[in-house]
Amino acid sequence: MRIGVIGGGSFGTALAKLLAELDHDVVLWFHNPEVARTVAERRENAVYLPGVPLPDAITLTSDMAATVAGRELLVAVSPSHVMRAVMTQARPHIVGLPYVVSASKGIEDGSLQRMSEVLVDVLGAPFAPRVAALSGPSFAREVAAGMPTAVTVAAQVMETAAAVQQAFRGPTFRVYSSTDLAGVELGGAVKNVIAIAAGVSDGLGLGSSSRAALITRGVAEVARLVAKMGGDPQTVSGLSGVGDLVLTCTGDLSRNRTVGLRIGRGESLEDILASMKMVAEGVHNSLTVCALARRVGAEMPIAEQTRQLLHEGKPARQVLGDLMSRQAKPEFWS
Repeated sequence: MRIGVIGGGSFGTALAKLLAELDHDVVLWFHNPEVARTVAERRENAVYLPGVPLPDAITLTSDMAATVAGRELLVAVSPSHVMRAVMTQARPHIVGLPYVVSASKGIEDGSLQRMSEVLVDVLGAPFAPRVAALSGPSFAREVAAGMPTAVTVAAQVMETAAAVQQAFRGPTFRVYSSTDLAGVELGGAVKNVIAIAAGVSDGLGLGSSSRAALITRGVAEVARLVAKMGGDPQTVSGLSGVGDLVLTCTGDLSRNRTVGLRIGRGESLEDILASMKMVAEGVHNSLTVCALARRVGAEMPIAEQTRQLLHEGKPARQVLGDLMSRQAKPEFWS
């Protein structure tokens, strides 16, 4: 297929490499022309994916028209807070009705839309059955290295999910299909917030039992939100839910867990973010996830306490105390 990958960060670069190695015709778009030029010269994204050589078959550019015009499949991998602006830039150059896959995880500020909803909003209603979301436990560096990875792709109609599944499927990249867009996308958005909390727990030295409790109760929070949003709670037990949550809460390559670790060890959020080249989506999405939860009436205490820690300066030990002293409840409730 002729594929345009919109977003030259770590995951966009890894997916472009994967798709090129599957013999697709791939163009990778960078926001910054100088970065595009440097990556093209070195055949390496030294800023976001250093040490990973890129196939000569990938065209590297900052020209949006050259990235999207005439493509059969578009992969939108911009950070969630700029997805609307980037895809608005892409819209005039899109020809026909290509498949459009969101590989970004988050909830948009203000509208509180999932990324697939943002894409349909920008591209138009005819794109609704052509939009999909790819999510699951997948660190960019491991995908780029060809380590075995399994993810889920969801779309409103199974035909679209199956087409995208076939495009991405390879010997080291297994793709499952789903029609539960809400469940798949919400799992990807919430897990980043829970991962920050898990990192704080580890940074405070609270032990493996605390981390396991946070992950498990984090699953419960995702499931409550998914149910309120009309998704299937069973999706949360899959790759885009439990799978991604476990990876992001425990993996050393997790940016969100790293933010939490450093907070737990006493660093300020401002200093942590200033030192990072890549975006930790959970910091901003703690605001949007909690706003969405309030809108639909989903109780999410871990996400809410994480929001207060990040944006209201609440001390980590107080967050722990407030979570542990909550009213006793049955384990399973809605």
